[in-house]
Amino acid sequence: MTGVRKVAVASAVGNTIELYDFLLYGTASALVFNKIFFPQFDSRVGVLLAFATFGAGFVARPLGGAVIGHFGDRLGRRAMLVITLSVTGLATALIGLLPSYASIGIWAPVLLVLLRIVQGFFMGGEQGGASLMAVEHAPPGRLGWYGSWVFIGSPIGLVLANLAMYLSSKASGPGFLTWGWRLPFLFSIVLVGIGVYIRLRVPESPRFTRTEKSRTPLAEVVRTRWRVLLLGAGVNLGFQIFIFVLSVFTINYGRTELRLSPDDLLVAQVLGGLAQVVSLPVFAWMSDRIGRLPVMFGGAVFQAAFAFPMFWLMDAQWFTAAIVLGFIGSGALFGPMAAYFAELFLTRVRYSGVALSYQLGAVLGGGLAPFVATSLLGWGTWAVAVYLIAGAVMSGVCLLVIGSAHEAEPAGGESDAQPLTPAEA
Repeated sequence: MTGVRKVAVASAVGNTIELYDFLLYGTASALVFNKIFFPQFDSRVGVLLAFATFGAGFVARPLGGAVIGHFGDRLGRRAMLVITLSVTGLATALIGLLPSYASIGIWAPVLLVLLRIVQGFFMGGEQGGASLMAVEHAPPGRLGWYGSWVFIGSPIGLVLANLAMYLSSKASGPGFLTWGWRLPFLFSIVLVGIGVYIRLRVPESPRFTRTEKSRTPLAEVVRTRWRVLLLGAGVNLGFQIFIFVLSVFTINYGRTELRLSPDDLLVAQVLGGLAQVVSLPVFAWMSDRIGRLPVMFGGAVFQAAFAFPMFWLMDAQWFTAAIVLGFIGSGALFGPMAAYFAELFLTRVRYSGVALSYQLGAVLGGGLAPFVATSLLGWGTWAVAVYLIAGAVMSGVCLLVIGSAHEAEPAGGESDAQPLTPAEA
């Protein structure tokens, strides 16, 4: 295996494990957390509270992105990625050991929220750093392709999370609500051990080692690139809204409104995740050929156009088809995103810039999406569809404002001494 492929695979494996940890919580929120940690409320309020704790992890992600990104630009990408993977996995395993509300009362949801915040903080520094390791090792003209390998970890993590919950449900049967749901969380320890071993065997980013370090990378990127930080967050915001409505909210919608079995819902998510594993590198490869902007803008258009048909399909008993199509189409916006964000910032501040910009979009989009969508459902699915369209419009507008000439430098190139582009001016 060549050097860049080895790094891309290692980054993808680590990101898969991180996303398994983070998205497993979302699946559990939709299926069991309202009964385990919020039993004193009626089912609808309990689900809303469970989704609120899901969002708590997103609130911590920009802070984690800022702090870990700063040290990633100062000390190196690899060291930070080993830390993020280890601590996130430990927090996930501890969630699997938490006593229920029936055992310790209010301390159960309090501890749940604290562990979710720890997850979110370290997750905030993970995706930006993992994508940079792949992109900064990639040869010119292949940044999108190799960067997409890292983001493939997102749907694979989703597949593993839903598959683990499905298998635990089958194995534990009536004991699922007492002990079965805990098994996927405890399994994280095994995955983290594998991921840390793999990450320790890859070299540091060559771009980082060659570049003069900034003494205050976070302050520098906020001072010099604040508009790009915010516009990049807007690009990610629309995708995050769509994907977390698709992967988390629809599980609860299918269970409570369509009366589908948990097994059917989890299988649909697994199939959708597998479909996106294929679509991400295809769209990323296209972005290397024709440019990031047309491919990603096409993804934003798809998300807007599919908002109403998605619910029409689900309500017509084509739930799995709606999920699979949603995952495939959203890959056009997500697949090229690793390279896109890397190209927005200079190497000396790239970890800080990518992590903070990406995670701001994540907290404003994905962190709130299941809660907002569940609240809007009281008005009807049309309100949720309008919410999806608004997010897609935000992504599309921000893409157009940044424009196609957005590269700060070739992320796989040789020099930081590049003239400012229109996006930097």
